[in-house]
Amino acid sequence: MDLRLLPDELNTCVQCGLCLPHCPTYRVTGDETRSPRGRIQLMREVQQGGAPITPEIRESFESCVQCRACEPACPSSVPYGHLMERTRETLVTERRMTPWWQRLLYRPLAHPRLLRFGSSALAIAHRLRLVPRRFGLPKAMPVRRAPHVASGADVYLFTGCVMDAWQRDVHVAGQRVIEAAGFGVTPTGDVAPCCGALQAHAGLTDQTRRLAQSMMTALAGDDRPILVDSAGCGAAMKDYGHLLGTEEAAAFSARVFDIQEWLADHVDRLPAVDPLELRVAVQDPCHLRHVQRVHPATRTVLAPFVRELAELDDEGMCCGAGGAYSVFEPELAGRIRDRKVAAIDRATPDVVASANPGCAMHLAAAGVETVHPMVLVARALGVEPG
Repeated sequence: MDLRLLPDELNTCVQCGLCLPHCPTYRVTGDETRSPRGRIQLMREVQQGGAPITPEIRESFESCVQCRACEPACPSSVPYGHLMERTRETLVTERRMTPWWQRLLYRPLAHPRLLRFGSSALAIAHRLRLVPRRFGLPKAMPVRRAPHVASGADVYLFTGCVMDAWQRDVHVAGQRVIEAAGFGVTPTGDVAPCCGALQAHAGLTDQTRRLAQSMMTALAGDDRPILVDSAGCGAAMKDYGHLLGTEEAAAFSARVFDIQEWLADHVDRLPAVDPLELRVAVQDPCHLRHVQRVHPATRTVLAPFVRELAELDDEGMCCGAGGAYSVFEPELAGRIRDRKVAAIDRATPDVVASANPGCAMHLAAAGVETVHPMVLVARALGVEPG
């Protein structure tokens, strides 16, 4: 089968193995086919050697968390993330991956009213303890949500789909922090409801391209920065230039900033306050650390507002959330999370700060108190919602 991979990208890997210690699925299984090196070799065997897509090969590709921790570790700069996304796209096109019932789950993401209705119903079911705990839903998942209110036009705040339906309080906290620095904020709301990140992970790349084009159209017309408080969404939006291959898309991506990344350059404009009496462990979401590579900004923003920051000793190993990965690969996701929880326990924090909703929910399902950095800053400033 032609996986439609570029030979120059596929052949960049020299099979050195320096990626192995950084791959969460290899670390918990010890299986070469669950490593970046092993998966790339399988790609070669399929595309160049004509090997059939067996259940074992498909499972190797499906079991990848797509954390991309292998990329910074690779001396050959192998574009592993793009190779895996293209492989999944081809297998989805050939009906070898992401069955119809999984595809249906992604459809409401681009329809905010339907998503909010379904999320409210899910929140009620969650309160009645009808939803399995492994799904990691927030304890206080909202049934109703206060409307977004713009305060100015200095920056956009991208609110997205699932996060807006389930954790709108994080958006409100982020908006209030940006306002405290003296900037006016326009939440994107239903104008730009979904970035396509989850669809890209699932190999639904055609849907991702449509959503990206819709996003660019909705937020066109000015050069305002677009701030994103979900690491996975920010990584996806910064990749639109590669995804669409146009100058317009590249220019759009250049406007996208993680909210901590942007605020780090303006943190001196925030009021000086007494820090929270908390020892905070920073959990770097993979798409902030390994893809956007702006994770130091989280420390810059948090440091003035908490008593102490604690670093984990696992060198940014994935927590196992991986977008919808923890739902479709619960056994592996749980084993990966166990390693992260052990690292958190060794750091002995009062609370964990994570700048990605999926990570926060996945860790919370294991009993780890996890909050978004913007919520902590808003709390210190006395502007926390609710």
